[in-house]
Amino acid sequence: MKIVISFITLFAISCSIFGQSEKEMVINTIDKNSIQGHIYFLADDLLKGRETGTPENKIAASYLANTLRSYGVMPNPLTGTYYQEVPLTKVEPPKRVNLEVNGKSIKKKVVLKQDKINFEGQLVFLGYGLGADYKGQDVYKKVVVVEGGSPNAKDVRAAFGLREQKAELARRNGAAGLIELIKTNNETWGFIEHNFNAPRVAIASENDKRMKGDMAFAHVWAQDEYGSLALDLQKGTHRVNLVIQNTPEESISSNNVVGVVEGTDPILKNEYIIYSAHYDHVGIGKADETGDEIYNGARDNAVGTTTVLSMAKNLAKYPTKRSALFILFTGEEKGLLGSSFYVENPVIPLEQMVYCFNSDNGGYNDTTVATIIGLPRTTAAQNIKDAAQAFGLTAIDDPAPEQGLFDRSDNVRFAAKGIPAPTFSMGFRSFDGEVTKYYHQPGDHADSMDYDYLEKFFRAYVLAGRNIANDPETPFWTAGDKYEQAGKKLYKQ
Repeated sequence: MKIVISFITLFAISCSIFGQSEKEMVINTIDKNSIQGHIYFLADDLLKGRETGTPENKIAASYLANTLRSYGVMPNPLTGTYYQEVPLTKVEPPKRVNLEVNGKSIKKKVVLKQDKINFEGQLVFLGYGLGADYKGQDVYKKVVVVEGGSPNAKDVRAAFGLREQKAELARRNGAAGLIELIKTNNETWGFIEHNFNAPRVAIASENDKRMKGDMAFAHVWAQDEYGSLALDLQKGTHRVNLVIQNTPEESISSNNVVGVVEGTDPILKNEYIIYSAHYDHVGIGKADETGDEIYNGARDNAVGTTTVLSMAKNLAKYPTKRSALFILFTGEEKGLLGSSFYVENPVIPLEQMVYCFNSDNGGYNDTTVATIIGLPRTTAAQNIKDAAQAFGLTAIDDPAPEQGLFDRSDNVRFAAKGIPAPTFSMGFRSFDGEVTKYYHQPGDHADSMDYDYLEKFFRAYVLAGRNIANDPETPFWTAGDKYEQAGKKLYKQ
């Protein structure tokens, strides 16, 4: 008799689940109150901006791990906990930095790569310091000076996006150092100083890559407010004196937060959808006009973090055919550290990851849309569009390609391995105004957002994830995409 009753009960539950539409399953788990609870906690002053490596960052990680536990999400299969430790090294800003061009001291400068250097000699000016600029140039053991950005995008964000590429080109060509001249106003330069004159954090193993005998390399940004110095250096010969005295490294650690929900289909459960976001922010810095010095990061990226938590809550209750891997990254603001470490140390083989549905945000200026960075780049675009429409939103592609947003968030680490990986962001039609007002600013508070819009936004993300995870067709890159060949290699197509 007990067996019969148990069967009837199980049958009734099954009927209840399967009788619900996908949209109803989403609505049942995602509501405004729970959204606010997560965001208000993560963006609270007590967490001091969740900077990687700080006690407050660890509190945030603990909150996320215990939230996944409360939902019934399974832990990291390699550790049995909800953590993946990311070993890091912390380096304080150099004690001494001296930069002179033609005998004139450059006061406003930041060090991006601080190997010890004491160089005095002729500089080599190479335009924007891109590949073609090095042709026919001898820069071996010399200091290269270039303009920030590119001929088509000369703003600070473009310079930031190209910084690693330019440094690698200079290093590969044997340069001892690279100086980038950044054309920007004093307000923006204050933001740059806040980011780069803070203690530097890197993955521990990366600091050991330079082998004995390899040449040291220094990378410096210098403010060239009106572009006059760059103009002067384009003609004639010029001299530079660059001295950097570096500081000892300190070993620290932080954690990615990881959880798993197994899929329901006996075959498709071997394929995983990654739902990801970074939970760190930039900590404490320069105060604004109100005296607020805590960069709370409600939009960036308590919203993205809550997006993943919303997905986890839903899938723990209503699993999809494909399995789910939830990853909340540390160290994104320090250079995509958590995701860089993860793709080299995955807890489940990368070839089983068929999609990475990332969420990252700067801000929003249109509450009728969800902006998906890379929307047309994968075959799951229609799944996302349908989900947004179901909750009264329109899914649009990146409206500011000049910003290079696809390559500036954790998704790019997965894309480079071949995994289709767009980023789901709050609605913006231009990267200015209401976006830049809050992006990496102390005013990015939880109480400054539209939660009626966010409820639609979170529900659209969750439904999109469900659509992708239940689709009989495995998602992939659209033909001709930059990462298509990497995908074919990963999946052995």
